[in-house]
Amino acid sequence: MIGRNDVKTGKSVLAVAAFAAIVGMSGVPADAHHSFAMFDQSKSVSLKGEVVQFQWTNPHAFIELDVPDGKGKVVRWSIELNSPNNLTRQGWRRSSLKPGETVTVTINPLRNGKPGGLFNKVVFADGRSLNDGRPTDGKPINVPTAN
Repeated sequence: MIGRNDVKTGKSVLAVAAFAAIVGMSGVPADAHHSFAMFDQSKSVSLKGEVVQFQWTNPHAFIELDVPDGKGKVVRWSIELNSPNNLTRQGWRRSSLKPGETVTVTINPLRNGKPGGLFNKVVFADGRSLNDGRPTDGKPINVPTAN
């Protein structure tokens, strides 16, 4: 037999579920995942290494790069790029980087010091280069300014 407390508990569970559904459907603003606060855009780091993988994925492409650390070890760097759609407009192709290829990549490093960063430019062994298509005025991207 269902008691009075069971009904109250059932209503509470239903209320919590309804609230969670409403919050879930309202979503987060579409550009929320595009924050660049994790990258220190005041710093630029140049990395020479071997491409392990070029991930042509949405919402952002990634380069996985093995870089010698100067102490005899190799460090795997994960470098975030723009979306494949934008990269295509900037001259990139799914085949632009190949595993085993040695390249020099310029990035804005992660603020937390981990081996990763925001892509700026790649220079291939033959001297060709591709960049991120950002303005070259040196200003950080997608950073709010005080009015």
